[in-house]
Amino acid sequence: MRSTYNLAIGLMCVSLPSGVSLAEDLFYSAQYSPSQSDFGGVGLMQMPTGRMAREGEFSFNGTWNNEYHFYSLSLQLMPWLETTVRYTLVQDLLYSGDPEFSGDNELADKAIDFKIRLLQESRFIPELSIGFRDFGGTGLFDGEFIAASKRFGPFDATLGIGWGYIGQSGNISNPMCSMADRFCNRTNEFSGNGGQFDTDRWFSGPASIYAGLEYQTPFQPLSFKIEYDTNDYSQDAPVVAGRADMTQHIPINFGLVYRVDDWAQMRVSYERGDTLTFGLTLSTNFNDLYATWIDEKPPELRLNSTSSNEDIDYQRLSEELYQVAGYKTHAISTQEGGVTISAEQERYRDRTHAQERAATVAISHTPSSIETISIIETQYSMPLLETHIDRETFVSAHEQEYLDLDIEDSIVVENAESVQSKAQYDEFERFDYAFSPQLIQSFGSAESFYLYSIGVNADAGYWLTSNLQLSGALYLNLIDNYDKFNYVAPPDGTDVPRVRTLFRAYVDESALLVKNLQFTWFEDLGSNWYTQIYGGYLETMFAGVGGEVLYRPLNSSWAFGVDLNLIYQRDPETWLGLFDSSSQYSEADQRYYNVIDQGTTGFVSAYYMPRWSWLDDTLFKVGVGEFLAGDIGARVDFSKQFDSGVIAGVFASFSDLTPEEYGEGSFTKGFYISIPFDVMTVRPSQNRANFTWLPITRDGGQMLQRKYELFEVTDARSPWYQRAPRQ
Repeated sequence: MRSTYNLAIGLMCVSLPSGVSLAEDLFYSAQYSPSQSDFGGVGLMQMPTGRMAREGEFSFNGTWNNEYHFYSLSLQLMPWLETTVRYTLVQDLLYSGDPEFSGDNELADKAIDFKIRLLQESRFIPELSIGFRDFGGTGLFDGEFIAASKRFGPFDATLGIGWGYIGQSGNISNPMCSMADRFCNRTNEFSGNGGQFDTDRWFSGPASIYAGLEYQTPFQPLSFKIEYDTNDYSQDAPVVAGRADMTQHIPINFGLVYRVDDWAQMRVSYERGDTLTFGLTLSTNFNDLYATWIDEKPPELRLNSTSSNEDIDYQRLSEELYQVAGYKTHAISTQEGGVTISAEQERYRDRTHAQERAATVAISHTPSSIETISIIETQYSMPLLETHIDRETFVSAHEQEYLDLDIEDSIVVENAESVQSKAQYDEFERFDYAFSPQLIQSFGSAESFYLYSIGVNADAGYWLTSNLQLSGALYLNLIDNYDKFNYVAPPDGTDVPRVRTLFRAYVDESALLVKNLQFTWFEDLGSNWYTQIYGGYLETMFAGVGGEVLYRPLNSSWAFGVDLNLIYQRDPETWLGLFDSSSQYSEADQRYYNVIDQGTTGFVSAYYMPRWSWLDDTLFKVGVGEFLAGDIGARVDFSKQFDSGVIAGVFASFSDLTPEEYGEGSFTKGFYISIPFDVMTVRPSQNRANFTWLPITRDGGQMLQRKYELFEVTDARSPWYQRAPRQ
């Protein structure tokens, strides 16, 4: 404990810059920046404020004291919306009383918080927000609040009212109780098997007025906090379910924040009159990430002296289109007054940038009789769009002959009717392959807080015809700890078929497994319609046949699709075998469980990118249909894209399974982050690194992990995943 106090004293005794006296310049206003609370999300220590971080701010928070270890991720998704996911390891409480099930693993509570700004601060009006803590968990920390924050020079004052965990001391009568009797009492039980939105509990039970103050010292890295804490801790889990003494000796908490740098903050506080709490925040801003590339130099425009199309060096033109502009050429054809290039864009998210480079290369390699350069952009042999570049306008803009002329004035994008069949140059590559690392992970399970599998993917594809591809993927499992995963047969009585909870069996049986082996036919049906038909081993756990049709107008904010699949569950004890019966026997549990020996799954899906100022750069995906386990329902997915191209999203599946049939968690939900490679590497790229978090893996509400989804394949028609970054 001595070292603990030394850290606190050391932080308080930092020296001020030369010539600056704290006593003389008490009201000097260094730049104020909101800080994170113990729970994650902008706040004081235990109490939330009305403040919001900058849009795109992403924080990882760790907070530790004797009773709780908090680990949270907080993201300012919109200027008016803050979201937080949190795991809490409750010290001295076990996950369960069954040592064979969870061993000595600590109780891990999962929670989701959000806060909405109602009013933005102005000269006379405070910043006003309403928030919900642990609104979709098991009720360990659930509470609601309305908070107002107002800045006065270096001071930021907060006044709020809290319910539930935040207002447990009950220093006022609940004002909602006068509206309806149901607000007067708050039950300690949660619905179903946890994870549901218990709206009946909101704003009910004890209520309290709380307050706090944060002071930004003249020394920029250091700020102080003080708050009136309105939770009396009498109903905390370590007290109710354990033997901890969390008596609140004084309702005042004191803390300080030391900003090590823009990306790191250290927090220390003295709470309840007897508890030291330490915290660390690591943060970045998704809007501020930018790429520093080692890239090919922009090409110089050279007016070609070639007199006819026969003199064009097509091989050199193709090579430069790829090296300089990222276009992998399939075919080049010339006709009177124009050249048409069929190619895939493999490098640049900024298509205008790529088109400018491609036009410069093409003009430098073609005679002046070529007036129009057309680029048909394809993906998996399907033409997605056609870009026409007017040579004369492009050259004039490039050489700045007119002040008001821009290079984009020379570019026209329209639907691509078909790929040119008679080509002077054909370079269709039939075979390609790639290697990539893969991390499979799960947090907060009963057996271990963190389960993981680290391995390498080997992908390959061979085009049998211009439309038919044979593709496959192998996964080499290098290291994992899924041997701790004890969920073999359902321990809670549910008889839902085992479509995802069998994952351990697929990892354990073989270090090398076939993830995918399938034939796929791609077809552009014309008039904005696209389709794929596929069959084989579709993913790690399922084989089958299926198809998808997508309607996607060019440059449209919406799309519509349908997929339908006949599926067979793969037997993990063999490389390519299938289950021949829906009933399987577990030797470990000595009882039977259900699988899918034959079934169907499919969805009618809608995609919409709103063009509303308050929902800028967002995508809604809604699919209605049948999930893998045969349950019927809908998958809702909402994502936000930041200036750098980073995408953050949340999803939830709602089906006709009752919470009791589904099991722990009540329904499937999670979030994901997708990061463009080119903000992490030194090369421009269209590839992405994807990280997905599921609070718990169950079998209801699960979807087939198809190798290709047409909405992603046709992204160039109205870019989302390949949208140009905003610098």
